[in-house]
Amino acid sequence: MDALDVTELDLGALGAPDRAALSALVSRSGAARGHPPLPEPQLRAVAKEGPGTAPAASGRALLGRRHGSLAGSAFLTRATDGTTVLHVVVDPAAKDDGVATELIERAVAAAPADSPIHLWAMQAGPADDARARALGFVPERDLLQMRVALPLPDDVVQATRPLATRSFVVGQDEEAWVETNNRAFGGHPEQGSWSVEQLRDRMKADWVDLDGFLLADAPDGAGLIGSCWTKIHWGRAPLLGEIYVIAVDPRFHGQGWGRSLTVAGLVWLAGRGITTGMLYTDASNEAAVSLYRSLGFSVDHIDRSYRHDPGAPIGRSGP
Repeated sequence: MDALDVTELDLGALGAPDRAALSALVSRSGAARGHPPLPEPQLRAVAKEGPGTAPAASGRALLGRRHGSLAGSAFLTRATDGTTVLHVVVDPAAKDDGVATELIERAVAAAPADSPIHLWAMQAGPADDARARALGFVPERDLLQMRVALPLPDDVVQATRPLATRSFVVGQDEEAWVETNNRAFGGHPEQGSWSVEQLRDRMKADWVDLDGFLLADAPDGAGLIGSCWTKIHWGRAPLLGEIYVIAVDPRFHGQGWGRSLTVAGLVWLAGRGITTGMLYTDASNEAAVSLYRSLGFSVDHIDRSYRHDPGAPIGRSGP
C-alpha cells in the first residue's frame, strides 16, 4: 500500500482546484453511502457558501492524495467548548485501504495537543468501531437518525395537545428564538450556544423556508413556548423532511409542548408532499427517544462520536 501524500490547509482558504477536488470527493462519498459524509456546517464550508460557513471555515483540511488523486480528507474544526472535532471522508473507489486510518493519525498529530478530539463516524458500523478502538479512541456519544412515514396517522395527531404556531418573522424573532433555544439546550455541544449572527447567517441558506420555521408564542406575551424549524432535503431520494431544530423553553417543560411542536412540524412537511420525516436525537436522551417512538419514528442509523484524550496513545495498536 502506497503512503498518502498529505497536505494540510485552512478550510476557509482553499484554492479553486483543491476546493473542486474536495467537493467532488464529498459528492462521491455521499452518493455511494446515500448519506452526507459531513455535517451541514462543514458541507457548506467545502462548497464555500458564504452565509453560515464561519464555524467550519475556521478549521483545517488534510487532503490525502495517492498517485495524484484525492483519496480522502480529514476535517479538523473547533467545537464551542474548545475541544476538537474530526471528520474523515474517503473516496469510495479507494475502498479505504488504510486511507481513513492514516488520515486520522495525521489529523491527531496536527490537532491541538491540550484538548480532547471527537472523531465522528457517519452511519457508524463495526469497521468504524474497530478502527477507532485500534487508534486509541473510545465510544462517547451516539446520535440517532430517526425516520417516520408521513402523513402521521389521524389518531397520533388527535392525541396531541393543540398548539397555535406561526412562521418566523425576520427582524422580529431573532433574539427571542436564540434566547429560547439556548435555554432549552443549555450545555448541549452543538445546539446550546447559538448567536443572533449565526442564526441570521444560517437562515440565508438556500434550503430555508420561513413558512416552515414555526414558533409558538408564550401566553403571557413574554417570549416563546418553543419552536420547530423544519428543513426539506430536496436532493435526497426519498425526499426527507427534517425536524431541523426543535426547542421548548424550560419554563414550559412537562406540558406536552415538545410533542405538539414536533407534530406541527411534521404536519407542515406532509402538507408540502413530503412522505418521510426525519430528525436527529441523542441516544442518551431517553425522554426524547420515547416521545419520537410514540409518534411512529424508528432508528434509521447511528452517527457515533469517539473520544481521544490528551496523552492517550495513538496508532495501530491491534484490534
